[in-house]
Amino acid sequence: MLLDELRTLLARHARADGTTAVEHVRIGREESQAPHASMTGTVMALIAQGAKQLALGDHVYEYRAGQYLVASVDLPVTGHFVQATAERPALGLGLLLQPSDIAELMVQSAPDSFAHHDTALPALAVSDAGDDLLGAAVRLLRLLDRPRDRDVLAPLVKKEILWHLITGEQGATVRQIGLADSKLSHIAQAVQWIRENYREPFRVDDVADLIGMSTSAFYRNFQAVTGMSPIQFQKKIRLHEARLLLMAHPKDIAHIGYLVGYDSASQFSREYRRLFGVPPSQDAVRCVARAPGPRN
Repeated sequence: MLLDELRTLLARHARADGTTAVEHVRIGREESQAPHASMTGTVMALIAQGAKQLALGDHVYEYRAGQYLVASVDLPVTGHFVQATAERPALGLGLLLQPSDIAELMVQSAPDSFAHHDTALPALAVSDAGDDLLGAAVRLLRLLDRPRDRDVLAPLVKKEILWHLITGEQGATVRQIGLADSKLSHIAQAVQWIRENYREPFRVDDVADLIGMSTSAFYRNFQAVTGMSPIQFQKKIRLHEARLLLMAHPKDIAHIGYLVGYDSASQFSREYRRLFGVPPSQDAVRCVARAPGPRN
């Protein structure tokens, strides 16, 4: 079966850093079920073994073996594998989605033939992977064993995978990535601006003006894409950044809260605990203990 071969190929080629010899293609291998905070990236993630849950705002997304997740914007999420052990680790394939590649395919296939949406769609979506998508994923991974063919054929197979995504169940979500003037592209600009300026307070009206949308349209579309308000999104970015800093400086909690934009240490601790389940002092110890050591 395609899924069985996909598992075998993923297990054989998995690296500690997730990279592969094919540009924009990553392989994930995970044994832990511990929750972790991360950014999604703009990606298609196909699971071949195990299952994973991602929390974004008030929404929880779960996808398992034979299913794929599409993330159309790089968003802060908290996730954990619900099926992963040392004996049977979770295995998955990731393909970073490039707007230029999606736009090129849409131009070749007459973009007017696709339906348009008045409101931006949610940034995360999950679907079952059909045989066409699984088959293309398997052929892509087979090329890792064939260096002579890889540079020529891998771009063609990646294009095939993109085509199956564009025309598949989550096609509308993927196509938004390639549309330069889509509502998603405007929200992506706002997301990037907030990520770059997350330490500083801002007015929603000012960000709406920056990306050329009315305040009401911006708020509505931002909520639709991210599942959060712009202020809630900023708060989540602050706390994710704080967690990364705490892993490197676990004893400098008050200063880290200040660095990510909190004037009040008690507010920082309270909001951190609300998101991650424990106060920063306790989470710092937990994160350091869980950090992987050097691998042979």
